[in-house]
Amino acid sequence: MKKIALIFVLLLTINSLAAAQGVDWIKEHYTKKDYRIKMRDGVTLFTSVYSPKDTAKVYPILIVRTPYTVAPYGEDKYPQNLGPNDTFAKEGYIFVFQDVRGQFLSEGKYDNMRAYIPNKKSSKDIDESSDTYDTIDWLVKNLKHNNGNVGIWGISYPGFYAAMSLIDSHPALKAVSPQAPISNWFIGDDMHHNGALTLSMSFNFFKGFDQQRDSLTTQWKPGPKYDSPDMYNFFLKLGPLPNANKKYFEGKLPFWNAMLQHGNYDSFWQSRNNLPYFTKVKPAVLIVGGWYDSEDLYGPLHIYSSIEEKNPSNKTHIVMGPWSHGGWARSDGSIFGDFTFGENTSDYYNKNLLTPFFDYYLKGTGTSNLPEAVTFRTGSNVWVNYDEWPPKNVETKSLYLAPNKKLEWNKLTLKKNLFDEYLSDPNKPVPYTSKFYDSQQMYNRTYMDEDQRFASSRPDVLVYETSPLDNDVTVSGPIAAALFVSTTGTDADWVVKVIDVYPDGEKNPEKNPNGIEMGGYERLIRFEMFRGKFRNSYEKPQPFVPNKVTEVKINLNDIDHTFLKGHKIMVQVQSSFFPFFDRNPQKFVDIYNAKEGDFQKAFNRVYFSENYPSSIKFNVLK
Repeated sequence: MKKIALIFVLLLTINSLAAAQGVDWIKEHYTKKDYRIKMRDGVTLFTSVYSPKDTAKVYPILIVRTPYTVAPYGEDKYPQNLGPNDTFAKEGYIFVFQDVRGQFLSEGKYDNMRAYIPNKKSSKDIDESSDTYDTIDWLVKNLKHNNGNVGIWGISYPGFYAAMSLIDSHPALKAVSPQAPISNWFIGDDMHHNGALTLSMSFNFFKGFDQQRDSLTTQWKPGPKYDSPDMYNFFLKLGPLPNANKKYFEGKLPFWNAMLQHGNYDSFWQSRNNLPYFTKVKPAVLIVGGWYDSEDLYGPLHIYSSIEEKNPSNKTHIVMGPWSHGGWARSDGSIFGDFTFGENTSDYYNKNLLTPFFDYYLKGTGTSNLPEAVTFRTGSNVWVNYDEWPPKNVETKSLYLAPNKKLEWNKLTLKKNLFDEYLSDPNKPVPYTSKFYDSQQMYNRTYMDEDQRFASSRPDVLVYETSPLDNDVTVSGPIAAALFVSTTGTDADWVVKVIDVYPDGEKNPEKNPNGIEMGGYERLIRFEMFRGKFRNSYEKPQPFVPNKVTEVKINLNDIDHTFLKGHKIMVQVQSSFFPFFDRNPQKFVDIYNAKEGDFQKAFNRVYFSENYPSSIKFNVLK
């Protein structure tokens, strides 16, 4: 059965939580009222409020602001669940769900990642921070039986709106949990990684989400309909990006169109970067992310870092678990891809971290002894508490690319500039996954720990690995790659993958429904894409000089992973990751408006010597 991109939305709405109270239970215990709350510029935002029927007590307010609909609409219609998990509704909160400005039954014009306005001069200067402030102000003054304390949470786009509430926050806002929040749509979240477009995700998301409503509505507007083969071949046949409008979108998607006009990191993207503005943060913060979140892993890590840097005394915490995008709310988190974790990690997070956080700051119950950072360490499969993230009790080490497909712990002393070379053909790009998926899905969610043997067997993927490890090696924090490269073209993409290679004698799991072969399994731990023309500046791209050795630095998102004794650490380097990312023509052009004739083959080289020490750098726990 064909899927549509809006499955992404359905998975992350308030009705997608793993535990459900049920409609009848909620009706029995909660009263629903709908309101239109007026903002400072006169625009009204549609807001549904569920209040406990037990009015003998007062309750905190817990808000979700979403662009994905607050359905079901109507005061006689109730959802399956309320709150981040089953405990919240049973303990009693006033639950508030709001269509953000310009979406569904809320007035105004919608703007993706609406830019924050630092110096507001009149009531017409509005943003998501001001809309949240005005909403909270109305709620605490008008909702009966509230205790004056407000919390906000949300996953993905609602996580972005939760994060924006921290800026110029209302005094009643005491606790905020941005979960998989967005921070920068050009550098690292959702739509781009280092300037490279996430093709299958962006195409399938915006074809539905970017459809413009004709009036206030409770329904999604349908996107284009077309035959849908497997994802790889669909997007390969699509050809250059302008064909998306010619064949499918017909120029009707305003944000997609705007994106094609802003191929560099100009003011359009810079204004949507919220990281500079997390100053004077006053509410307690619990940021949540997943190590296997292919959409918004950059956001949680960097928003946490921004808040910590600018507000060192604020109560800010971060939780990173073994989850995909929103996996802590719609799965038990006991398995991802081919790997199990030995426990229900989502249950651990909900019981021990999320619920106590809101109970303490909004109800005054329990204690405030949450660790600064809590991560689930993959490889060894244990929860770890940290006093800070990234941890400081580490030793910085580097692995150097070397001849004969080796990774060496010591810097090379080779005087001769050696290299490995591959032919990169944009008409035969390296697939990002071995699995074939319907093109109307956004991506294969489990690719982020997938066996990479399908890629290492290709001639256009370079492979380097250590000898078997003598001891466990735990890498905690960010990873930085420095590649010395050349290309016969004038632009090139560079993908770096860090991989945990299992011993040849590794036993297969007793229950093995997927028929996996663990001996020699190449488990993806982290990867990153970098569009080479942005190596010196995202604002002012520069072509490569053909055949000239050039350094490209690539920052990979954090990990907390133990490479066990007897395993090997592998690094793969390639120039495509399709169709998760779009193809680089390998010619210095505006890729958003490239033509078929711009795409060309190129020979790409990676160098290793004393003069050109290609390497990856990371922090190893002492």
